Amino acid sequence: MNTLTKFVLGKMGAPRPTPPLGDAPRQILLPPPSREGGMALAAALSTRRSERRFARTALPTQTLSDLLWAADGMNRGGAGRTAPSALDAQDVIVYAALARGAYRYDAREHVLQLVAGTDVRRVTGYQDFVDDAPLDLVYVHQERPLSPVSVLQRTPYAYASAGAMAQNVYLFCAANGLGCVLRAWIDRDAVAQALGLAHNEHVLLSQTVGYPLDGPVGADD
Repeated sequence: MNTLTKFVLGKMGAPRPTPPLGDAPRQILLPPPSREGGMALAAALSTRRSERRFARTALPTQTLSDLLWAADGMNRGGAGRTAPSALDAQDVIVYAALARGAYRYDAREHVLQLVAGTDVRRVTGYQDFVDDAPLDLVYVHQERPLSPVSVLQRTPYAYASAGAMAQNVYLFCAANGLGCVLRAWIDRDAVAQALGLAHNEHVLLSQTVGYPLDGPVGADD
């Protein structure tokens, strides 16, 4: 579905998910994340870029495991996360939209929990490439963990946390031959509906991930 059609459908009412490609298991047990390999940080920073042309090739389960851990997994012996958050509130949750369903990433258990047995990738953004790329991440803010913070501060704190997670994903992709792009032009109400979010959960950003159609990323753009 092209961008214009999506935009018009969004104005008429929330765009709808499509049937999943295959069965959607209620839980995806992720293998332990690999903490070895990749490339030096300076090299990853040198090759980090945004990609908007993706192959449809699905990500191996190990790659998905490593990517989600990089985004906001447990580190330091399970005492912290790979991404910072204000007051260590851990108020931003990562959702993974796959061809076979949409899942909530449980960082403590390192598993994916099914939230929608439909293919919601087309809903996660207006751009046409989100329909077929193998993975769209959605960053969702939960109000309750930041309840001690003033209402005016919660939104910037949440976006700061989501931005840190997204940069972790950028660097992981650069180090592992993947491409990604962070997106703010999204129909947040439609995404929230597709994921079955509660009234106190808010969609912040989406990030498309996959193998670059033209091969591994090169120099920074």
